[in-house]
This record gives sequence, C-alpha cells and structure tokens, in this order.
Amino acid sequence: MNQLRTFITALLVIGLPHVLAAATPNVIIIFADDLGYGDLGCYGSPVIRTPNLDRMASEGLRFTDFYSAAEVCTPSRAALLTGRLPIRNGMCGDRRVLFANSEGGLPPAEVTIAEALRAKGYATMHIGKWHLGIHEGSRPLDQGFEHSFGLPYSNDMDARLGLPKGSSGSPNPPADGWNVALLRDGEVVEQPAVQTTLTKRYTEEAVKFIRDKKNGPFFLYMPHTFPHVPMFASPAFKGKSRAGIYGDAVEELDWSVGQVMETLRKEDLAENTLVFFTSDNGPWLIMGDQGGSAGLLKDGKGSTWEGGMRVPGIAWMPGRIRPGVTQQLASTMDLLPTALGLAQAELPKTTLDGTDLAPLLFESKSLPSRPYFYYRGDQLFACRVGEWKAHFKTQTGYGQPKADVHEPALLYHLGRDPSEKRDVAADHPDVLSKIQQAVKEHQAGVVPGVPQLK
Repeated sequence: MNQLRTFITALLVIGLPHVLAAATPNVIIIFADDLGYGDLGCYGSPVIRTPNLDRMASEGLRFTDFYSAAEVCTPSRAALLTGRLPIRNGMCGDRRVLFANSEGGLPPAEVTIAEALRAKGYATMHIGKWHLGIHEGSRPLDQGFEHSFGLPYSNDMDARLGLPKGSSGSPNPPADGWNVALLRDGEVVEQPAVQTTLTKRYTEEAVKFIRDKKNGPFFLYMPHTFPHVPMFASPAFKGKSRAGIYGDAVEELDWSVGQVMETLRKEDLAENTLVFFTSDNGPWLIMGDQGGSAGLLKDGKGSTWEGGMRVPGIAWMPGRIRPGVTQQLASTMDLLPTALGLAQAELPKTTLDGTDLAPLLFESKSLPSRPYFYYRGDQLFACRVGEWKAHFKTQTGYGQPKADVHEPALLYHLGRDPSEKRDVAADHPDVLSKIQQAVKEHQAGVVPGVPQLK
C-alpha cells in the first residue's frame, strides 16, 4: 500500500509522461571517423590526451576486441545503423564508398535504429557526417531521423578546382579547399562548411538536443567528421597536442564527448542513457602524421588486417554497466539489437548479423560464441572464430592493386599474436577446417543486395 501511495504521489508531483519516460532508456552513439585503435589514452596512446574518453572507459566497459563491420566509411555506417553486413543491402562494392556523384544510397527498405526507435516514441537526431546517400529515400530524414545537422559525406569531397595534390593530408590544409555543404534537415546552412568549427557546432547541437528532449526517450546518432582528413581543429585546440593537427582534432573530439557526458550528468540522465563510443574503421595510414595509429595491430583503414577493422569500443551507463574491460568479441552491428532491446522494440523482420549485448553489458555474462566475418567490398577476405583468424585473401588498405589469394589460408592466434606476424596454419589444420566450415555456412545464407556504390 505504501509503495502504491508513493507511485501515485510521483505521478501527481512530476507528471505521468515524465515517469513513463524515465523507464525507457535513451541511446547515444558517438562515431569517430578514421580513429585508430591506438589513438586514445585508454587504448595506449602516449601522446594524445583523452581524459574524457579515459574517464568514460574507467566508468564503463572497454572492449579490447571490438570491430567495425567494414574497412571504410560508407559500408561501416550502413552496418551500424541496420545491424547487417553491407553485402546484404548492397552498401559495398568496387568503388568502396559513396561519392558526391554516386547514384545509390542506403535502400529505403532497410530498417535503421532510428526508424525502429522512432516507432517506439523516441525523438531521433543525426549530428555529423552522414555518407549513406544524398538522394530521396537514403537521406537522414528518410531513414528515421526527425532532425539532422551535418555533412552529407566526407569532408575531403567536393574539392575545388586546382587544389594541389596531397592537400587533404597536409598538416595545414587550405581552409577554402573543399566545397562540401553543412546541412540542417536537408537544407544548406553554409557552403563551404567552415571545418574548423564543425566539432564545436556538432557538440552545441548535441547538448541542445539532449536538454530539449530530456523528458525522453531520445536517440542521438553523432558520427563526427574527424579525424578524417583534411584535418582541422578550432583555435582552442589547434597546436596543443604533441601529435600535431591529428592529435588536436582527436583531443577536441574528446572534449566533445566530455560535453555530452557532462550534460547527461547535469540533467540527471546519466543512469538512464546508454552511451557507446567507437570508430567507423581503422586509421588512414597513408596520410602519414595525419593518419593516426592502430597501435600494435597490423595495417589500417581499407584493409581486413586487424588494424583496419578492430577499433575502440566503450559502453557507458552508470549504475547499469559495471566498470571493467572485456575481451569478448563484439561489433558495431550489435548496437541495433542492443538499442532495440533496451527500448523493448520489435526487431526488423530480416536477417541481422548483430546480437544483443545486454547480457554482457548489464549482467557481466558471456556472449554466445560466434564467427566474425571480414569483408572488403563484397568479397569475404577473412574469418575469426574464437582467438583464431584465417585470411583467405589479403590486401593492404591502399596501394596494392590486387589481393593476394592464400591457399591454404593464413592462420593467426590473435591472443598470442594480435599483430598477425606468425602464420601457424601448417600446425593447425583442424582449426582451419573449422573456420572454413563456418564460412561455408555463412555464405550459403547470404543473398547480396542490389549494388549501391555506383
């Protein structure tokens, strides 16, 4: 009886909508662009200062074996929002990513996290780089977002005529070198976008959205522009990092994360908001000092070596997620079923490649064992089962015209050899056989989608 009186009193004092909203968790996904596995303090960087992400990791769950679903921008974003390998929806191919003149985009039939959560009453917003299509049906407002603020694609596209070769990777890129537009709800706000202001303005938009929607529930998808080249930072951060302009951009990104977290704390939303931070792929190593670091992992962006697809992954929800470090394998494709599970939303009636991380996040339980498949474009290059990874094809991220085919496959034990230096296939034919069987079963169930990267 006393509990009933307390509940009724709460309804009268703060209102029924607020009580119901508090029971439904908010979700925020912060997605860096080309951030390497070794570029954060909590992942071993000795030169880039990331106190806010380090705090997030110390208060939350840090993944040592977290993966993007693709080795480059467009397919990795499609996979995160749909929980599906890009091969299934055609968001991969020889052209690798969408360009300003591309005709395709994320198919309207695909169900995104935003669409599923919006159907459950969530306010939804996209802030940052989209890169999933600029045509009707593929834009943010077509894919479940009520509002959008950011760039339609990468900040190095729409280069002006006569721009000197190599300008993207310069430590001092020309501020007027790219004509990419900044959009709000599909309308041009400024063109070209003033790139030195982007991280700050994204952050201001995120803070405003959180405050405006604090009675919730809400979903915020925040795919940052940086540290993709050309590299820019605001005056408050430029020239401050030991790691040069790349470090400046990452340290400003860290500041942005801190502002989001502080807003959640001030608005008393922290314990009711799942925040997940990760990156779309590994570092763009051919950009030299502007390309970041994969730490001890091999290669970077564009490749299916570990440095190309293993990325930072941090989950935070105070009071719900116990602080710690996990070595369990997970990926960006797990975020859709996890978010929908929190919202008690129905899963899309299609093949999903992710799994709900709730048992791991909230109960510290082990996830079911499952293989992980490494695609480059529409080709399967490698597969991981447990600690073992087999490479059927290998190709550096950039500069190698054709892939090397391996028969038999290369085999590495990622626990003992995360840098993939020692091929032990000859000693473990049974392991290779097990992985090949997993690949066979997987490929039997894959129906490629209509190619979109044209």
